[in-house]
Amino acid sequence: MVPPLAPRTGEGDAHGVSETPDAALERTIGELLDARASTSSICPSDAARALSPDDWRDLMPAARAAAGRLAARGEVQVTQRGEVVDVATARGPVRVRRPR
Repeated sequence: MVPPLAPRTGEGDAHGVSETPDAALERTIGELLDARASTSSICPSDAARALSPDDWRDLMPAARAAAGRLAARGEVQVTQRGEVVDVATARGPVRVRRPR
């Protein structure tokens, strides 16, 4: 089971509500990409591992979905064997990169 995510320091709404796991995954994907060269990519598992090192496998469907939402907004591209794909229909490993 994945533990609940703690709010980031200084974040949360006026009622102290922390970000959702979906939002945390989207944020983490962006942060991981920002920390790498503009030509680099990450695996969705990198974001899952960053949020839950012990239970990252449980987060994989949500991490792929987060990549799909970011791709739909044009913030990232999801690739497989170097070709842009729709993560919802891609089977097997995918990578996430900034649009080129």
